[in-house]
Amino acid sequence: MTCPDCARLLQENQTLRAEVEELRRRLAAYENPHTPPSRRPYPTRPKRPSSTRYPGRPRGHRGVTRIRRRPDEVVPPPRISRCRSCGSELGEPRYVGHRVVEEVSSPHPRRVIDYLTYTYECPGCGEHAESRHHDCPPSGRFGRNALVQATLMRYAERLPFRKVSEALGRTYGLDVAPATVLSVTDRVATWLRPGYEEIRARVMASPVVYVDETGLHLDGAKGWVWAFTCPSGTVYAIRRSRGAKVLREVLGPGYGGVLVCDGWKSYPKFTDRIQRCWSHLLREASYLAEHVEEAGAMNEGLHALYRRLVSCSDRPPPAGFVEAARAEMVRLVEGPWASEECGRFAYKVLGGLDHWFTFLGEPGVEATNNRAERALRELVVQRKVWGCLRNERGSTACETVMSLLYTWRGEGRDPVTALGEALTREWSKS
Repeated sequence: MTCPDCARLLQENQTLRAEVEELRRRLAAYENPHTPPSRRPYPTRPKRPSSTRYPGRPRGHRGVTRIRRRPDEVVPPPRISRCRSCGSELGEPRYVGHRVVEEVSSPHPRRVIDYLTYTYECPGCGEHAESRHHDCPPSGRFGRNALVQATLMRYAERLPFRKVSEALGRTYGLDVAPATVLSVTDRVATWLRPGYEEIRARVMASPVVYVDETGLHLDGAKGWVWAFTCPSGTVYAIRRSRGAKVLREVLGPGYGGVLVCDGWKSYPKFTDRIQRCWSHLLREASYLAEHVEEAGAMNEGLHALYRRLVSCSDRPPPAGFVEAARAEMVRLVEGPWASEECGRFAYKVLGGLDHWFTFLGEPGVEATNNRAERALRELVVQRKVWGCLRNERGSTACETVMSLLYTWRGEGRDPVTALGEALTREWSKS
C-alpha cells in the first residue's frame, strides 16, 4: 500500500516534470544555436567592459570629406541700406560670405503628360500600325517615374502601403490611396515577371545554387519564403509549402548542380548532390559545448577540422584527404556519449556524412550557406515591418520585385535606373 504523502509527492513530481519540459520546449524557440540576436531574451555572452570600447571612428581610419559641389544658383540676402545704430548710409557690403548648401524641392514638381498615340493605316493593304512613346505605360494613370518611386518605397524602403501613399503625397503631390499603391505594385510586378523568369533560368543553369528558407505568414496562415541564389542572380519564391515540390518547381525536376543548404529534410529528397552548411554545424557544436561539458573536445576538433579543410579548398585535395577527413569526423562524433544532447547531435552529423565534403571536389562550391542567408536577410526585415502578406497578389509582387532588386544590387546597378529601363523594355514589346 502506497503512503498518501508519497503518492502526493509523486504526483507533484510528475506535474513539475511536465511543466519543465513544456517550458524547455517554449524556450527552444528563443535559445538555440541558430536563434538570431533579435529573438534572444538576454545576451548569451557577457558584454565587454566599457573601458575596452574605443568610441568614434576605428583606429587608423582615414576620414572622407563630402564632395563640395558647384552651386546651380546664387541667392543674395535682402540689402541693408542704413545703420541700425546711427542711421548712416552703409553703401556696398564690405565682405561677402558664402554658405553652399544642397537643397531639394518640396514638394517635387509634378508633371501631367499627355502621351499621343499615332495609328496608321496602310493605303495598299489596309494594315494598321501604331506608334507610342517608349515611356508611355500601356495602362494606368501614372507614368514611369511614379511607378518606379512607388515600387521602391514599398520594396526597397520597406514602407507599408499607407506610408507609401503618404510619402507620395508629401514628396510629389500625388493623391494616391493605399489600395491604389497595391494596384500599382501589382501592375509593375506583372510587367517585370518576364525578367523574373529570365533570372530563374540563369539560376537553373548555374552549377551551384545556395538555398535557404524562412517562415512568413500568408494571410494569417503559415508560409515560407525561399531564396535561390548564385553568382548570376537571386530568385525568391513565396509558397505555403516547405517541401521538395518547391525545389522541383523553381529549379526543375532535372537539376544536376550542387545545392548548398542546411540540414532540412526536403533537400536530400530533391537531390543527392548536396553541400551541407558548416556554419550551422559549428554553431550547434559551440552551443552544445557551452551547455554540455563532455562536448568540449568534439567542438574543438570539428573547428580544427574545418580550418584544415578550408585551407586546401582552393586546390584539388591530395589522394586520400577526403577519406581521412571523413574518418576523423566519425571519430570525433561517434561517442559513446553520456548525454542525450550529444547523442542527437552525433546522429545528425553522421546522417549527413556524405554531404559535408562536397566542396572539396567541386570548384566554385563554398562550405557554408551564408550566401542564401544574406539573401534572406532583407525579407526577414520586411517581415518584421509588414507582419504578413495578405493575398496571392502581394506575395507574387514581392517575390518578383525583390528578385530583380537583389540581382541588380549584386550587379552594381542603380535600382531607379534599372527598374525604369526594365519597364520601358517590357512596354516596348506590347
